[in-house]
Amino acid sequence: MEVTEDNLATLANYLQQTLNPDPNVRRPAEKFLEGVEVNQNYAVLLLHLIEKEAADMTIRVAAAIAFKNYIKRNWPVEYEGDRIHESDRTAIKNLIVSLMLKSPEAIQRQFSDAVSIIGKYDFPEKWPTLIPEMVEKFATGDFHVINGVLRTAHSLFKRYRFEFKSQKLWEEIKHVLDNFAKPLTDLFMATLDLATKHADNQQALRVIYGSLVLICKVFYSLNYQDLPEFFEDSMPIWMPNLLNLLQVKVPCLETSDEDENPGVLEQLRTEVCECAALYALKYEEEFGPHAQSFVTAVWTVLLSTGPQPKYDALVSNALTFLAKIAEKNSYKSLFEDPATLSSICEKVVIPNLEFRESDMELFEDNPEEYVRRDIEGSDVDTRRRSTCDLVRTLAVHYEEKIMNIFGQYVQVMLTRYGESGAEAWRGKDAAMYLVTSLAARGSTQAAGVTRASPLVDLAQFAAHHALPELQRPDVNELPVLKADAIKYIMTFRTLLPKDLIISTVPLLVRHVGVGGVVGTYAACCAEKLIAGGMVPAAALQPHARSLLAALFTSLRDGSDPAAHNEYVMKAILRTLSCLQDAALEYLGDALPKLAQMLSIVAKNPSKPHFNHYLFETLSLSVTLVTKANPSAISAFEDALFPIFQEILQNDVQEFMPYVFQMLSLLLELRGGGGADANDPYCVLLPCLVAPALWQRPANVRPLVRLLCAFIAARPDAVLQSGRLNAILGVFQKLIASKTNDHEGFYLIQTMFFKFGEQVMQPYTKQIITLLFQRLSSSKTTKYVRGLIAFLGFYAAHFGAESLIDVIESVQTNMFAMYMERVLIADLQKVSGTLERKAAAVGCVKLLTSQRLREPPLDALWPPLMQALISLFELPPDESSLPDDHFIEVDDTPGYQAQYSQLACARGASNDPLASIEDPKRYLAESLGTMARAAAGVLPPRIAAIDEPHRVALYTYLTVYSVQIC
Repeated sequence: MEVTEDNLATLANYLQQTLNPDPNVRRPAEKFLEGVEVNQNYAVLLLHLIEKEAADMTIRVAAAIAFKNYIKRNWPVEYEGDRIHESDRTAIKNLIVSLMLKSPEAIQRQFSDAVSIIGKYDFPEKWPTLIPEMVEKFATGDFHVINGVLRTAHSLFKRYRFEFKSQKLWEEIKHVLDNFAKPLTDLFMATLDLATKHADNQQALRVIYGSLVLICKVFYSLNYQDLPEFFEDSMPIWMPNLLNLLQVKVPCLETSDEDENPGVLEQLRTEVCECAALYALKYEEEFGPHAQSFVTAVWTVLLSTGPQPKYDALVSNALTFLAKIAEKNSYKSLFEDPATLSSICEKVVIPNLEFRESDMELFEDNPEEYVRRDIEGSDVDTRRRSTCDLVRTLAVHYEEKIMNIFGQYVQVMLTRYGESGAEAWRGKDAAMYLVTSLAARGSTQAAGVTRASPLVDLAQFAAHHALPELQRPDVNELPVLKADAIKYIMTFRTLLPKDLIISTVPLLVRHVGVGGVVGTYAACCAEKLIAGGMVPAAALQPHARSLLAALFTSLRDGSDPAAHNEYVMKAILRTLSCLQDAALEYLGDALPKLAQMLSIVAKNPSKPHFNHYLFETLSLSVTLVTKANPSAISAFEDALFPIFQEILQNDVQEFMPYVFQMLSLLLELRGGGGADANDPYCVLLPCLVAPALWQRPANVRPLVRLLCAFIAARPDAVLQSGRLNAILGVFQKLIASKTNDHEGFYLIQTMFFKFGEQVMQPYTKQIITLLFQRLSSSKTTKYVRGLIAFLGFYAAHFGAESLIDVIESVQTNMFAMYMERVLIADLQKVSGTLERKAAAVGCVKLLTSQRLREPPLDALWPPLMQALISLFELPPDESSLPDDHFIEVDDTPGYQAQYSQLACARGASNDPLASIEDPKRYLAESLGTMARAAAGVLPPRIAAIDEPHRVALYTYLTVYSVQIC
């Protein structure tokens, strides 16, 4: 793909088509670009198009986004080797910084993200020139360039806020500090100086203060992990100047009350408060001398800041700072005075708890987002949440004083509501929040508040102030207070009396159908009460029909995306899951609605959590109905296959992993079948081995599961279709991938188990060769575990002699090397019940085989027996191997980047060694059989193992009444 005008024009044309709202135009263009991105020079061509000033700006931005996504998908070397040519990698790193710095801001931001992704994998070892190149640009004096560098630094360093501590991370941060901290501090001082010099130039000040915002973001990231020595020494520079920035007045930059978005000064104060909170929390001793001044300045900011949404982030960070200060005993004197606490309550807490017009707009227009911000937290901090955090902190450290002082304000607000009614609803709303914050002492996401202050009577408050709001005849009256009441019940659900909780169920059912925030809260509360066992199936059943009807009503007919409420769908799932077989009578009405909803959302997937719960609900429904009536599987296939076909044909990437999982479930439930060419499952088989599908990481695990379901349920169809070689090709790619090698073992084990040794025999030597080549080139803990378990399975099914012969056919003496260097050395690393069982049974097969009685393998009998006994008696060895740190993806079951496992579609755990229940018993009885067949062989071998292992072995023999002679 040479950089020519024709190629640039072609690329621009396809990018233009990707912006088309018509999926029939957009998707082919996206697929074309996805297909050519592996070509050499593709990324360089994109960069030249982005740089081309004559090109339409929309196309240049689209190209920048495409470039960022290309880097995100392909820069990590995880699957099928390297998808980016080495010359392209070098060219990208040589071009990207300089190109970014001369690009418009919209493109700069995409480049910054791309640099951050590249830096995660290459910086600093493979990209040592990055920091010097960035620092060099500080000297240009051009703030467009400088701000570009700072944005890049922010993108690159912000991961320090989230990554776990490690030696590698420390070394990287030290490298950055050695080369970047002093230039950053010098830039900070020079920028402050420029702010003074250009005090009368509004345009210049806006740029200068924008730079200070970015400098503070970078400063925060570089300080997050621990107090770096450089910044410890430069505290006298940073802290006084950060304090001044919190107090600085720049009239020409002040925003008016009508402005909706925060101005540069608000952004700067927000960042300064965040830096101060970090120092107050982590660096108490160093920050101590500055604490009083910052508290005073932050207090002043809070008192002078209005209720407008543009100040929300600033107020949240300021309140967070005060909460961090209040946590520390060394700052106790700042809060002990009752007058101070009273002032905090009156002037800061209550004003920032009060329900505002902007809250009402969100309450009425976007219920899901309101609930998400209110109870789950989100990327956007709210004033209320930060205020509640401050109240909780103060209540923990100054409990009696806070309860007395704040309790008086609560009583006043509740009394006023009792006297004035609806006119004073805002006061009761604030009181409900205040009581919740004062009472809570410890909580979890799953159980709500688990510890509360003994000074608050939770049940009495619920009976007198929460439940009456839900008992009003008019379900639409005072909706905010109804939402508060439901939230109170939900928050303290594990601490309230069970009879009170049960009594709320019909009240929740009444309010689910209301929709909006109240309906969302009611659905959310019902789901959590059921999930936590507070409302068991017996208590739920009388209300089940009404609850499900109300939940489906609130989703409407599925045609309105605004009604696709994740909390409602989760409540449907939880209700059906709780009822199990008792849910069958309701599924007749529910299933057509669920199928219709899936058909609608498949056309434009936009709500990931809703979609996930929808697929879970469908999977659960399939399982429940077919368990009661196996013939019902046909009805599900008829209803769902056309929708699945549309999803696959239209390449709806978000849904394809879900479809593969549900097809696996349906195929497993359908069971065995012939090789009928018209069978809809068999028609699908050729598509499943298409390379393009396997290039998407999210597809890998569900596709492996589906292939294994085919092999188990349609083995003849697989063989007659001639796809065996293609499936073996998939195995070869999987086993070469550090990310997906465990899926390769799962696939090949299923093939051996279902096809048998006779079918697999022509390929066995090549399979074993591939396994040992990978072991030689890249030995990770995960791979070693998988290899030992698989070879154990092989020995268990086809015999130890067969395993030894095939490994020896690859290379003479290889089996002895495998036993000594892998099996005996790393057997303890095997984890997982089925994996440990396969490894153990395989070892028993080896220990009782003729080959291990003869040289040269006989010498390995005692250490193998000791390793097996250690496997039985000790927990798994969790130490790592040198290559482990190259694995970039979490390998825990059920996780894969952009992949969500459906719990309700999870297949039965098929144990290929189900006939062997207890591996210890199997060992004892196998040794007994061996002793009877070859008298006198075992005693000297057992005598050669260490005493602790020998004692354990004799214990097994005694327990299972086996004698050795």
